[in-house]
Amino acid sequence: MRKLFCLLTASIFFFSAQAQQADYHLVIGTYTAPGKSEGIYVYDFNTSKASFKLENVEKNVINPSFLSVTDDRKFVYAVNEDGAQSGVSAFNFDAVTGKLSFLNKQNAEGADPCYLIADRKNVMIANYSGGSIAIFGREADGSLSKVKQVVQHIGSSVNKARQSSAHVHMVLFSPDHRYVICNDLGKDKVYTYAYHQDAQKDVLTLKDSVSIKPGSGPRHLAFSKNGKFAYLVQEMTGDVTAFSYTNGSLKKIQETTILAKDFKGENGASAIELSADGKFLYVSNRGTANTITTFKVENDGRLTSKGQVSTMGKGPRAFVIDPSGNWLLVGHQNSNDVVVFKRDKITGTLTDSGKRLEVGAPVCFVFVPKK
Repeated sequence: MRKLFCLLTASIFFFSAQAQQADYHLVIGTYTAPGKSEGIYVYDFNTSKASFKLENVEKNVINPSFLSVTDDRKFVYAVNEDGAQSGVSAFNFDAVTGKLSFLNKQNAEGADPCYLIADRKNVMIANYSGGSIAIFGREADGSLSKVKQVVQHIGSSVNKARQSSAHVHMVLFSPDHRYVICNDLGKDKVYTYAYHQDAQKDVLTLKDSVSIKPGSGPRHLAFSKNGKFAYLVQEMTGDVTAFSYTNGSLKKIQETTILAKDFKGENGASAIELSADGKFLYVSNRGTANTITTFKVENDGRLTSKGQVSTMGKGPRAFVIDPSGNWLLVGHQNSNDVVVFKRDKITGTLTDSGKRLEVGAPVCFVFVPKK
C-alpha cells in the first residue's frame, strides 16, 4: 500500500509539474533587410510573468519571415524572402539551449515565400510573388532534399494593382492531415489538395476549390479545435469568412468584418488565431488601423464580435497566444517591437500589460517547450 501511495504521489507531482510548465523558448522570425533585425531570435519566455530573456540569435539569415519548428523540437525550417533569389533553410535546434545551427538551403523555386509548414516527411512553402507551392523532402539529418514538386497557380482577379497574377499566401495541413489548404490572394480562391506524404513526385493533387468574393484577397485561415469549422481572413477587404469543413471541402456559413463602421483608412488584414479552448477568434489589421478584433465563437461555428483594441504599435503583421492562454503577443513589423496583452480567458478581452520587447521587424512566433 505504501509503495502504491508513493507511486501515486510521484505521478501526481509529475503531471502537476508538466501542467504548470512556465518556461518556453520563443522563436521569432523577422525581416532583416532593410531593418534592425539580425536574423532568427530565440528568447526564454516565462508564461507566469510574461518575461523575456534573449538566449540566441542565428545571424546572417536573409529575411526569415516565416518559420516552423518540428514536433520533436530538433529542427527549424525558415523561408528566405528575397525576390528571385528566395530560398528555404534548415537548422538544427537545441531544445535545451535554444541554439540554432545551419544545415542547408534550397532554392524556393518561386519568388518571395511567405509561409511554411513541415511534418516528418516534407516541408512546404507558399511562394507569394511566384504564385506557387514548393514541396521539399526531409532527409534523415533534417536537411532539405531537392524539390519534389512545384504546384504553379495561374490566373488573376479584379484588383489589377494587387491581383494581376496568382499570389499563394498560405499552406496549412487539415486537422486530419489528409489535405493541404492553400489560400491564393491573387486569384481570390482557396484550394484543397489531397496530401500524399510518402510520394516522391505528386505529393499534392487538387481535390477542390472555393471562390472568395472578388477583390477580397484571402490571406490566412485557422481551423476550429474540433476540425468542423474554418475561419478565413481577407487581407484587402478585412472580411472574415466562417466555413463548415468536411473531408476537404469548405462551405461558407457566415461573412463578417474586422472593420469599424466609421473606418476610412488603408486596410491590411493580416493574422488570425483561435484560442486553445476554441472559444475566441482574434484577427489583426495593419494599414492605418493597427488593431486586433475579438470574436466569440458560437456553438454553430458562427462569430459574434466582442470588440476591438489598438495594438499599440505599427504594422501588426503577426501575433500569438502563449501556451498558458493568459497572454497575447503582437509583433509590429514597422515599429520594431512586441507588445504583450493580458488575455481574459473567460471574456476573451485584451488589455495592455505594459510589457514590451524591442526586436527588428518581428513577423512570426513559435513557442517551443523546454526539455
